[in-house]
Amino acid sequence: MIQYAVAEEDEKEDREIDKVIDSVRIGRVMNRNRIKRTTSRFVLSAFLFVSLALFSSAATLDDLKKLEIICFVPSYLPQGFRLKTVEMTYDDVGPDENKEQRFPLYSLEYGGSGERTFSIESAREGIGDRNIMEEEENAEETEIKTPLGPMYLIYRPKGKGGRKDEIKANWVEDSNMKAEKAKDPQGHPTLGRFHGFSAAGITLVEFTKIVQSLHPIRDEKAVTPAAEQTSALKIHPKVFSMINCWISDSESPVVTEINLDAVEKNGNEFNQDGLGQDGEWLRCPVPDTNGFMRYRVLESKGNHYKIEYQENGGGTLTTASILEFDIETRNIRRDGKPVTIRVLGVSSYNQK
Repeated sequence: MIQYAVAEEDEKEDREIDKVIDSVRIGRVMNRNRIKRTTSRFVLSAFLFVSLALFSSAATLDDLKKLEIICFVPSYLPQGFRLKTVEMTYDDVGPDENKEQRFPLYSLEYGGSGERTFSIESAREGIGDRNIMEEEENAEETEIKTPLGPMYLIYRPKGKGGRKDEIKANWVEDSNMKAEKAKDPQGHPTLGRFHGFSAAGITLVEFTKIVQSLHPIRDEKAVTPAAEQTSALKIHPKVFSMINCWISDSESPVVTEINLDAVEKNGNEFNQDGLGQDGEWLRCPVPDTNGFMRYRVLESKGNHYKIEYQENGGGTLTTASILEFDIETRNIRRDGKPVTIRVLGVSSYNQK
């Protein structure tokens, strides 16, 4: 009996030893797996770091002068401010774009003592709303006039006076973007860019002075030769029929500003049936008649256009007028929320 008990005890010890050995083996395997996962994460992190380094690099203002795009810089800065960083990156190429093209973007940051900053960023497509703040209940909105057009701001804390913790302006289109959108509203911008302006630790007065002093880092005329060339607009001819009065009436223009974003989206009213290029004219039929509406571009410079518009109701009479207009952006409130829209604003009208 004693021998049997000793043998049974020895067998238990052997089983315990086997468990320990198995545990050590499993531990080694798990450790190897952890090492593999850690190594993989390290390699992935290193890859991402290298990738970001390839697509983003420190630059100088002289580097920005070499770019074809418009890069804005201020001529006024609050006392003590200096240039801190200049960065150049390249936007992703879309699936339907030339893979060999490169689309540069830029960003700038100026800073003073403490946490006072003013920064500029740029974007080509896929922009979101910049006028959003985390502490929205403590934020306030306003609009200022600038050489780039009306600029909508949001800032905190509330109140016109004092230094602000944060100031953000809505995206602003440059003249390249306006010209490219006017030619092809659905196309991808090549030279056109959106520009966003932000600040911290400065007053609204200082921010306004900075943005009012913004100008292209090099001569804008040299940057945008394409914008000065006459080219066909891609605006539905019916837009211009809304400007003219009826033949039986006498006073034109009737409508002097039109929301082009709404025109593009309202496909029932501004349908594409029969719309097409006819030589230098962009033409569409008048529904239920043999008539037509058409226009041709006489002059264009930047976002300013001069066109001849003709309309025929199906008979022998064709009316004609010469229109001049600018394509700009407007900040309005829709359903209680601020939005930026693209508008056609008539500046001159002459009936032929």
